[in-house]
Amino acid sequence: MIVLGAILLILGLVFGMAILTYIGVVLLVIGAVFWILGSVGRPVGGRKAWY
Repeated sequence: MIVLGAILLILGLVFGMAILTYIGVVLLVIGAVFWILGSVGRPVGGRKAWY
């Protein structure tokens, strides 16, 4: 999710499309939250690991 967010963010900035930039930032933030929660051992959505 973090990689997809970064790709969309870069594409949005390169092509000047605000919606891609916005979606990229949202995906980056959600991916970072999931990554932090998973790294501290807290189950996210009832799962210990997300693949």
